[in-house]
Amino acid sequence: MAEERIEVDTGTSELLCEIRDRVALITLNRPEARNALSDRLTPALRRVIKQCGDDPKVGALLITGAGTAFCAGGDVKGMGSNATKAEVPIEQRVADLRIKQRTLTGALVAVRKPTIAALPGPAAGAGLALALACDIRIAGESAIMTTGYARIGLTGDYGIAWLLTRLAGTSRARELMFLSERIDARRCEMLGLVNRVVPDAELRETAFALAKSLAEGPSIALAYIKDNLDHAVTSDFLDSMDQEADNMVRAARTTDHKEAVRAFIDKRKPAFSGH
Repeated sequence: MAEERIEVDTGTSELLCEIRDRVALITLNRPEARNALSDRLTPALRRVIKQCGDDPKVGALLITGAGTAFCAGGDVKGMGSNATKAEVPIEQRVADLRIKQRTLTGALVAVRKPTIAALPGPAAGAGLALALACDIRIAGESAIMTTGYARIGLTGDYGIAWLLTRLAGTSRARELMFLSERIDARRCEMLGLVNRVVPDAELRETAFALAKSLAEGPSIALAYIKDNLDHAVTSDFLDSMDQEADNMVRAARTTDHKEAVRAFIDKRKPAFSGH
């Protein structure tokens, strides 16, 4: 049976999206600018993340970059050229950025489906935050990560401090933020910033295979698992166990659980339906 591909209209050529085998493949498509965020790319990315997060035809989201970069973050060259920004009151600028953050990495973290980032090359600044906001990161051997903010006299946004602290710990997060060093893929793996490193030529195929396997999984259980893991970050042990008990009992009542048990007995792969 031929695989079904659904092209998603993102409204701009700077962001590509297609749904294939229940995977939403989202590609940042500004290779000439190392897929840096822009006034066209970023709003489209916000819309697509929400759209795919809500779409029952999508079981997992895979975010990657065209060419040899993941995302270089903000457009540094354009940061000092917009004179009108100085005329906007600081309170308005803060309010605007808060909304932008919540509707990008905030929306990505809120998606109750597995999210994977595939890094063919550099992830910097807000681009790094975008990668860290996903559940799983797979990097090609040429990938590097850098916070980048301190190098241009900035402090960080899009959840970078929270994400780095949770993934790498307080000491490493400080090192990464203060020094803005370029960290290669193997060291990223050692620090817990990426889950797997694969040869560059195998990155896209490996990442898609992982996303496809998750998209075929028990979607209700996976959503509850994300709830449990998110809750565990801020709760104590007993409170965390209480939430696990609630979700475990709910998951046990799903059709998917019953199908998985039958498949186990029959020694076959389960066919999950999301019910």
